[in-house]
Amino acid sequence: MGKAPLAGKPVRLKAPPTPDRQTQRLLARFLYLIRCAMLGPVQIICVAVFTLACAVMFYALFGYPLLLDFLAGRSDNPVRKDDKLRTVSFVIAVYNGDKFLERKLKDIFAQNYPRELMEVLVVSDGSTDRTDEIARSFAKDGVRFLRVPHGGKAAALNAGVPLVSGDILVLNDVRQTLDRDCLRNVIACFGDPKVGSVSPQTLIMQGETYEEATTSLYWRYELWIRQRMTRIDSTFGYTGAFAAMRRSLWTPLPPGTLLDDAYEPLVAFFQGYRILLEPTATMYDFPTVLHSEFRRKVRLQAGLYQMLKIMPELLSSRNRMRFHFISGKYGRIVIPYCMIAVALATIGLPPYWRAVAGWGQGLFYALAALDPVVSDGIPLKKVTSPVRTFVVLMAASLAAVRVYFVQPTSLWKEASYRSAIAEQTAQPGDSSESKVPKGSEV
Repeated sequence: MGKAPLAGKPVRLKAPPTPDRQTQRLLARFLYLIRCAMLGPVQIICVAVFTLACAVMFYALFGYPLLLDFLAGRSDNPVRKDDKLRTVSFVIAVYNGDKFLERKLKDIFAQNYPRELMEVLVVSDGSTDRTDEIARSFAKDGVRFLRVPHGGKAAALNAGVPLVSGDILVLNDVRQTLDRDCLRNVIACFGDPKVGSVSPQTLIMQGETYEEATTSLYWRYELWIRQRMTRIDSTFGYTGAFAAMRRSLWTPLPPGTLLDDAYEPLVAFFQGYRILLEPTATMYDFPTVLHSEFRRKVRLQAGLYQMLKIMPELLSSRNRMRFHFISGKYGRIVIPYCMIAVALATIGLPPYWRAVAGWGQGLFYALAALDPVVSDGIPLKKVTSPVRTFVVLMAASLAAVRVYFVQPTSLWKEASYRSAIAEQTAQPGDSSESKVPKGSEV
């Protein structure tokens, strides 16, 4: 038999191991998160708003572009081009464009296209500089001239277009320059009877500053979007600086129209025509400074608000590209409102997530505020400049609601550039750094 334990001697139980400090910290963090997960009604609402707003921004900025690229890669909707040379009428609506007009007219005459098939009309929108004088000096070259009271681009085009008669109407701004084969490559697209209007791709010449480089990112993004929408069916507008359309499709612009480059092509779109961007045709433009891009963006976004009032069918089943219109156009309009919703909802988040979200947003806006004092030679500029550009353009979207409270034409502003005009037109691959003065956006 085994020995019985001695009476009265206590039995020692082995104590559980004490967790080390790291384990204790992890356990405390876990318990903290559990407590945070026990949300009150206000916190539930704030979490829902925060999550939804972030999801909408992610979709508009990344989700839709990825989906668009996927759909475009699986689309087969080619353009049936031909070599027929059609009569072309250029209408150049310009306000105070004397720094650009002479070069623009010479640029048109240098196109690889029969001169006898082209007519050119310059419409001076009440210019107060030498625009009228320069236009009249080209009368010997067949350039016609019309002066109208200053009333904005829409009024100038309404006055000028009825005076021309070419098969193809080209609405051309004064500032941009054209590749020599631009017109010919654009006109070839009208061999397809389904094509209503065509624009060339726009290449922004290389700037000297990070501000100019990041500001031109919008144009590269817009070009990328339009290329893929063209593969699927149509874009929702042409490039206002150079827009070719069938003369028979022209319709007078409503007074105060901000986006002639959306209204005219959309009228054709709802008649069943395609609106294209032609990648083999190229137009060149100069980089703008950020405050000028802000004003331009205000006008563009205000124009989108205006288009909903003019064409409510954009949101109806008549719009065969309705999904892309809502995702690509109005998805970007709601981003600044989502940013505001995120900031407000952060106040009601659980403590840990409130701290993370608050510090993250604070850092983001601090980088934007810091950018003006960061010189281009500092590596941090590569981060602050894009962040500031994004914030400024989102602010422009918010400012666009002014269209409901002011005369729409008051939103037209002169574009601003650096100090001196470029002497030569940049060609593909040219890395020359162009310096351009203030000019006209008309």
